Amino acid sequence: MKTSADARPPPTAEELQQQARVWLRLLTSTEVKEVDAEGFQRWLRTSPSHQAAFVQAKRRWEALKPMGMEFLRADPEAAALHRRAMRGPAASRRAFLGTAVSAAAVAGVAGMAVVHPPGGLWPAPGEWDADERTRIGEQRAVTLASRVQVTLNTQTSIRRHAADDEMAGIDLLSGEAAIDLPVAGQRFVVMAGAGRSVAESGRFEVRYLAGRACVNCLEGAVRVEHPAGVRRLQAGQQTLYGIDAVGGVANVEPDTVSAWRQGALVFNEVRLSEVLEEINRYRPGQVVLMKSSARDYRLSGRFLIASLDSALSQIQGMFDLHGRSLPAGLYLLS
Repeated sequence: MKTSADARPPPTAEELQQQARVWLRLLTSTEVKEVDAEGFQRWLRTSPSHQAAFVQAKRRWEALKPMGMEFLRADPEAAALHRRAMRGPAASRRAFLGTAVSAAAVAGVAGMAVVHPPGGLWPAPGEWDADERTRIGEQRAVTLASRVQVTLNTQTSIRRHAADDEMAGIDLLSGEAAIDLPVAGQRFVVMAGAGRSVAESGRFEVRYLAGRACVNCLEGAVRVEHPAGVRRLQAGQQTLYGIDAVGGVANVEPDTVSAWRQGALVFNEVRLSEVLEEINRYRPGQVVLMKSSARDYRLSGRFLIASLDSALSQIQGMFDLHGRSLPAGLYLLS
């Protein structure tokens, strides 16, 4: 005797596309969990049509990038909604996954994705007027006023400050920038969130992600100014700050913190979950750690940015994990 589930007709191509969009939105968020990855695997294994629908949905997300930017520019209410969504708590996972069975609900999720872009497919509103922007895995050097060289790391957006009698500089809207100053050059400032870093010569780096900044002084000296205090860094020193507070001064190894400029990622006793989060900044797609007990494993190593899939293979061997590649750059570690 057939059950009602057995009697249910197979999904249409449009229904598969709607389901694929929901999965893509979840898998490119920061809230994906083991149960989500397992559910996605089951959905993807259902048929070749499911796999094809997911690949097509990924391509359509990428094609929507210009439209999403224009939509947010033209609609202040949508832009405000996006900003509130970025600040507010995550939506209920159960409610979100429940939309996979409802065409109307899925259409709502697809609309929300325009104002809440998945996986960085287009810039957040605060980055619209960036003068320079790098893509995933891209690094670029630009020369600014007074022969200052600024090297932009992956997924970095900056806005230039015009030089005047006092100071030239940039707004680091998101990402990571390395500053190389000429000897006896003009003062240069990097604005990032609530603070700013000022130097007259030498080399320093500023990383600004998710509202938190990290400033590394490699050569010379850097003055970090924040409403909560001022920190003066010498070569081989670092400080961190957020919206409300600034940390102390710590010693760092310059060759380690700036390894990305030589095309490498260096980790020293870093949690595996944090290592994979960093790899996701450089690698198209998404690496998902399904084995929750492995999140706190500690890892030390040096990996080439150009060979991150090889790095993932090494990580599998280190921790006896199993890796599986899926469409759209999704890589599951279990």
